[in-house]
Amino acid sequence: KPRIHTFISTSDIHIRHMLNKTRNQVLKEARKAVAHSRTYTKNVEFSPQDATRTDREYLCDIVEAVIGEGAGTVNIPDTVGYAMPDEFGEIIACLFEKVKNIEKAIISVHCHNDLGVAVANSLSGLKNGARQIECAVNGIGERAGNASLEEVVMALETRKDVLGFHTNIKTKQIYHSSRLLIDITGIPVQPNKAIVGANAFSHEAGIHQDGFIKERMTYEIMTPQTVGVSEANIVLGKHSGRHAIRERLKKLGFRLNKEEVNKVFNRFKELADVKKEVFDEDIEAIIAEDIFRETDRYKLIYLNVVSGNATIPTATVRMEVDDREKQDAFFGVGPVDATFATIKKITRTKHKLLKYLVHAVTEGTDAQAVVTVQIQYNKRIVAGRGADPDVLVASAKAYINALNRIESLKEYNVKILD
Repeated sequence: KPRIHTFISTSDIHIRHMLNKTRNQVLKEARKAVAHSRTYTKNVEFSPQDATRTDREYLCDIVEAVIGEGAGTVNIPDTVGYAMPDEFGEIIACLFEKVKNIEKAIISVHCHNDLGVAVANSLSGLKNGARQIECAVNGIGERAGNASLEEVVMALETRKDVLGFHTNIKTKQIYHSSRLLIDITGIPVQPNKAIVGANAFSHEAGIHQDGFIKERMTYEIMTPQTVGVSEANIVLGKHSGRHAIRERLKKLGFRLNKEEVNKVFNRFKELADVKKEVFDEDIEAIIAEDIFRETDRYKLIYLNVVSGNATIPTATVRMEVDDREKQDAFFGVGPVDATFATIKKITRTKHKLLKYLVHAVTEGTDAQAVVTVQIQYNKRIVAGRGADPDVLVASAKAYINALNRIESLKEYNVKILD
């Protein structure tokens, strides 16, 4: 349901140096903002920004004031990730002890991860009376990020004996949500990331493996399936049929129609001709590449790159632009630069490349490369992603994907204006 979330800084350092106001002025503005928001909706949330560095008596005063004006949710943010878990819990407990009308609002927490304790702070807030946690998939967010949704949820799920709380989160969608966000933003998670990292359910140490084989619970406090990670170890190859692909897609949590399954199967066969073994990560990369994409203005048809330490790197690119084929060639500092320069020449675009990342989705020299790029469009950062056993082809796909996303943004803005 619609909600208005209003906020103002309440710490002395923010009030003096950022707002150039007094505490009384900030208190009045907070009340005024909530009262005004209530004329549009009864669902109003208020946040005292930099709450963990705010004088506690003043924090209690401002929380009581905004609840009095009708704020149904009061969010306590650790804006700069400064608080420690015990300290943050004490702040929440203090509010419940001193704010007279506290029972009229839900207390929320919003923790940043600058000191690596955002999840611990969030859980501490929960134990001391908070009933809403603002968090983010993959812990994505400003600077070092926010409290990680998957870590918060699985801590609550796994340690019900200690925490005693329940959410309605469908935990089997956690892994797929994480992968979707990676595809959208182009920001990968580190392999040892809790819950969704590639190594989250890996056991390499010999003594760990021995115990795990004898009894899973010796070293596994939750199963991969709980968060939507498939554990089946069936390896697909060029002799695998359509039925095997269909079953693999189901186990990975994808519900595709017949046309989409056929599209994935055709791409799988192309990949299997290049790779000996095709893994789950390869299938996911194919789906991200071929299924979860809108109609594209730009399509890559052909790429040839000449490069080496005794020649000028040159790329020849053939593309489909608005259903018409175009081909051109250009040089660059290296093979990737030459490829991107040629694409820019064909598409007549001049967007600045901000970031270029490459990682292999599986092990081995025949692994698919997944390339992520970020380019600047006006004041926005747009990510693109491409996958292919050839890293240069993957790079071209990623850059073209970013260009297509820019075209989608342009179309979206036009629709809004219309």
